[in-house]
Amino acid sequence: MKNVLVTGANGQLSECIKKAASAYPDLAIKFASIDDLDITDANGVQSYFNATEFDVCINTAAYTAVDKAESEKDLAFAVNSEAMKHLAKECAVRQITLIHVSTDYVFDGSKNSPYRVDDPTGPINVYGASKLGGEQFVQEFCSKYFIVRTSWLYSQFGHNFFKTILKHAAAGNPLTITTEQLGSPTNANDLAAALLEIAQGDSKSYGVYHFSNEGEATWYDFAKAILEESGQLDTTNLAKTDHYRTFADRPKYSILDSSKLYREFNVTPVHWRDSLRTLFVEHNNQK
Repeated sequence: MKNVLVTGANGQLSECIKKAASAYPDLAIKFASIDDLDITDANGVQSYFNATEFDVCINTAAYTAVDKAESEKDLAFAVNSEAMKHLAKECAVRQITLIHVSTDYVFDGSKNSPYRVDDPTGPINVYGASKLGGEQFVQEFCSKYFIVRTSWLYSQFGHNFFKTILKHAAAGNPLTITTEQLGSPTNANDLAAALLEIAQGDSKSYGVYHFSNEGEATWYDFAKAILEESGQLDTTNLAKTDHYRTFADRPKYSILDSSKLYREFNVTPVHWRDSLRTLFVEHNNQK
């Protein structure tokens, strides 16, 4: 039995881990919200780890407001960068394996083929820079780590593109969605399962990994698929635009090559459209 700590207990990814946890009976998982563990507080982090022994720490806590990060740079770096120094140091001292979730936004989006784990980074916004800083602190202070970059997360939990589209469609609001960015919509439930596979295993192949669902789509493609699967495409005014003004720049291309993680942890690739359909099937079965 491994004792696993999951930070960021109120976030969508943590909620997905809670949902998936029953399939991993060999993991004793403790979920810590910011009220339990403020990862930006170095003394608090030390005290928390002094009180309980863990074998694995999965960090899902993050500042994820991409546009707001441009005007809240200090807060973004405090949560996404400096906090990782505190976690990494404590994990290193106690020989805890640290699994840290990062993002496709560490890249600049100038490639036209899937980003490999060893491709040069070059974030183009504050959020991406803060997440890259967190990666660097993990690598500097902790030897037993898995950094897992992911992209375009959505699920039935929290605030995300998937839920926003459904909300606007239900309200009868017209939607204009950008075709300017290309990525891989990733079901956070699939990522949660992959993270638990890593936690459960005994791999010593530490380093940087990518995980996203297979295939590619623009945000418009993703919105259209959500409406199709929900049966609302014909009743929603959906339009596309080749430009959508945002405060922060976004990578125009952020497809990730996840083959390294698939091989190392025997994870089966799932196409984003298939995973989206599965989410709707599960939702309908729970009604």
